Amino acid sequence: MSISEPLSAKNFSRLSAFVHDYSGIKMPANKRTMLEGRLRRRMRVHGLDDVNAYCRFIFDEGGLEAETIHLIDAVTTNKTEFFREPVHFEVLEKTILPQLVAAGRREIKVWSAACSTGAEPYTLAMVLDAFCDANRGLDYSILATDICTEVLAQAIAGRYTAGMIAPVPMAMRRRYVRQSKDPSHHEVRIAPALRSKIGFARLNLMDDAYPVQQDIDVVFCRNILIYFDKPTQGRVLTRLCHHLRPNGYLILGHSESIVGLDLPVRQVANTVFQKR
Repeated sequence: MSISEPLSAKNFSRLSAFVHDYSGIKMPANKRTMLEGRLRRRMRVHGLDDVNAYCRFIFDEGGLEAETIHLIDAVTTNKTEFFREPVHFEVLEKTILPQLVAAGRREIKVWSAACSTGAEPYTLAMVLDAFCDANRGLDYSILATDICTEVLAQAIAGRYTAGMIAPVPMAMRRRYVRQSKDPSHHEVRIAPALRSKIGFARLNLMDDAYPVQQDIDVVFCRNILIYFDKPTQGRVLTRLCHHLRPNGYLILGHSESIVGLDLPVRQVANTVFQKR
């Protein structure tokens, strides 16, 4: 069987159903070629010359249990950038954090629930650190989770290309980003003090319960719901709200909506919601 033989309809159906059931990610028919391409590396790891042989390996020959994490890593999309959708960080700095302080919060807890390679939680850490520095007596902690182990490893390392850091304001760059001592390395690293404020962990938003405290002040869950169908969105957001303290905040991506979902929140800004 040639390596160029396309993924069969049967095997695409099996893969898409498994990916959806496990991760919530929809795999419509127009993703078939993309899915096949992303599985090429896993085929090579197992010495398989065909994507259909890979499907037989995981579904018919007992390979699925050991392969699941690698399969999900391969199919997840991990687009991210520093200060992505910047208005959310403005709302955090100018509205949410002052309100939390006024309500008596002295340690602010934030959860980045789909953190990818770490740009979002490190952006949050920069904003929170600067705010706490200007408001003595405050502290903060950040939980950053993702289903993909590969992006979590990148996030923990905190290393990025110089180009990726470009959206970070210069004052924050000077304070929180370390340049390589070797000028030939076009790479930077987040400062150790900032990295120490973030706890990274693997978490599947499809799980029935999350091993997370129920006193979170702000949950960022941005640009992941677009990959879920409406019922899955409702279940995930209901569970996330369960971990917010009363009057805590839920922030979604600008292309996401809670229309049609019964959630214990009220809208306070564009895609920013407060728990009732």
